[in-house]
Amino acid sequence: MAQTNTAIPVTLIGAGTIGISFAGLYLKHSQATVSIYDPRPDLNEHVTSILPGYLDTTDKEYTVDSLIASKRLRICSSLKEACKEAVIVQEQGPENLGFKMSVWKEVLDLVSPETHLWSSTSGIPASQQGAELAETGRHRLLVCHPFNPPHLMPLIELVGSHETKPEQIEYAKSFFNALGSGHRPVVIKKEVPGFVGNRLAWVLLREACHLVSEGVVSVEDLDTIVEASIGPRWAVTGPFKSYHYGGGTKGLGAFFQNLSGSIDTVWDDAGQESFKGSSLMPATDSDNATGSRPEASWAERVVEQTKEAYGQPTTSDFAKRDQALRKLLQARGAQVE
Repeated sequence: MAQTNTAIPVTLIGAGTIGISFAGLYLKHSQATVSIYDPRPDLNEHVTSILPGYLDTTDKEYTVDSLIASKRLRICSSLKEACKEAVIVQEQGPENLGFKMSVWKEVLDLVSPETHLWSSTSGIPASQQGAELAETGRHRLLVCHPFNPPHLMPLIELVGSHETKPEQIEYAKSFFNALGSGHRPVVIKKEVPGFVGNRLAWVLLREACHLVSEGVVSVEDLDTIVEASIGPRWAVTGPFKSYHYGGGTKGLGAFFQNLSGSIDTVWDDAGQESFKGSSLMPATDSDNATGSRPEASWAERVVEQTKEAYGQPTTSDFAKRDQALRKLLQARGAQVE
C-alpha cells in the first residue's frame, strides 16, 4: 500500500460523504493524523460505522479502533480540539457561503499563521469564502475540489483566488502527488462558477435532462448511451485528445472541418433547462411568507423517472459503484503504464 512518509496533522471539518471519503484517502495513503469534526450528535457512531467502507481493507492496522488507538484518527467534539496543531484544515461543510465565511473566521483564531486552508466546495470560490478574512487568511485559502468519491476519483482541482499565494497551491499539488494513490491535482488558473470538472459535467447533465424531459430518450437508455460510448472513451482520452484522434492523421482541425456543420446544429438546438422556478430550488423568503412553492417542472419529472428506474440509492449501491470504479481505474492505470 503506497504511502507518503509525511506524518502531518490534517483536520477535516464536516463528516458527510466527502469528508469521510477524504479521511479514508489520507489514512490509507499517508501517515497523516486525521482529526474529524462535525457538530452532529452521533459523530462517533457515524464515523465508526461509515469509515471502514472507505478504507476498503482487511488489514487490522486500518480498523477504526486501531487507528484511534495509534492516534492517527481523532474524532473530536469541538472545532478547537480538531484544529489543535493542524498543518492542514480542510472543510467539507454545506454549500452555503455564510457557513463557509463564518467557519474560516473561527478556524483562523485556532490555528497557526502557517496552517494551510482548503475548501472542498463544489462551486463557491475562495475569493468569496475569504472576503472578510484578514490578509494572512486570504493568502492561504484555496479550493481543493474533488470528484465524488475522492478516496477513489483521481481528480483534485486546485483553485486559488487572486490573493492566494502561489506557494500555497504548489504545496497542495505536491501533497496530492505524493500520496501515491494515483490522484491527479490540476491547477485551475482562474475562478469560474463550478470550476472546470463540474462545468463540463453539469452542461452534459442539462442536455441529458432536456432530452429526457422532451421524450427523446428514457433515463435508463440515456445512462446506457453514456456508459457505452463517451464514458469509457473519455476515461482513456479526454474530449480534446479524443476528437483530435477523430480527425485521423490530420487531427482536430480536420475533425472540425468535417463535422462543424453538424456540431453547430446540435449546439444551436441544445436545451436551456433551468432550476429557476423549480420546487427543487431552495425556498425563498417570499415562498416561506406565502407558503407557496412552484408547480412540478421538468426537474421533478426527471427526478421521478430516475427514482422509478433505480429506486432510492443505498449504501450497497455505493459499494457496487466503488468496486466498479476501482476495477476501471486499475485497468486504466495498467493501460497507461
